[in-house]
Parts: sequence; C-alpha cells; structure tokens
Amino acid sequence: MRTIPGWMLRRMGSDVTVEPYQGEGPYGPTYADPVAVRAIVEGKRRMVRGDDGSEVTSETTLRVQLNHADSFPAGSRVTLPDGTQSSVITTSRHDGRTMPVPSHVEVSLT
Repeated sequence: MRTIPGWMLRRMGSDVTVEPYQGEGPYGPTYADPVAVRAIVEGKRRMVRGDDGSEVTSETTLRVQLNHADSFPAGSRVTLPDGTQSSVITTSRHDGRTMPVPSHVEVSLT
C-alpha cells in the first residue's frame, strides 16, 4: 500500500494542529491534547455529508497519511497554518491497496 510520499508532504504540505474531539463535558466539548500533523491543505468550498447525513458546506479539505486517520474524529478542532480554527465535518479513507495511487485520508473542515 502506497501513502502520500514524504517528499510531497515536505514540499506541498503544511503543519496543522488537531485537537481530537473526545465528547461532551459539563462545560461543553472536550478535546485531547493538540497534535501536529503534516497535511496537504486545499481551500476549496464544496458540499459534503456529515456523519449524521446532513449536507454541510466544507471550506477546507486536508489530505493526510493513513496513519493519522484516528486523529480526526468528527467534531475535532483543527488549527490551519494561517491560524484559522475549523471543525472536522467528516473523514474519508482512500485506500489504493495494490494500485499505484497514494492511500490517504481526506478530512473535510468547516
């Protein structure tokens, strides 16, 4: 299985900070400790379906290596390179298996 090549992430990628959503606490949402992840950031508006089936406008899409799939549960808080904070709407796993395409996780953000 191929993944996004390291050279591509170094040249085209940016560091984003993700705080994985853990659930609701007595004072609102709770998040795990922040983690820095290298991602390809695409600022393009598109319609996506959230985990609850509702249509939501995504403003930004991240592409990260498969080993970071568990870092982006829906509701997680992501800080982009320009300092903008967004929330994860949904993630999509793209597994190329034996095909010569890079396997990755696509993360849709508000």
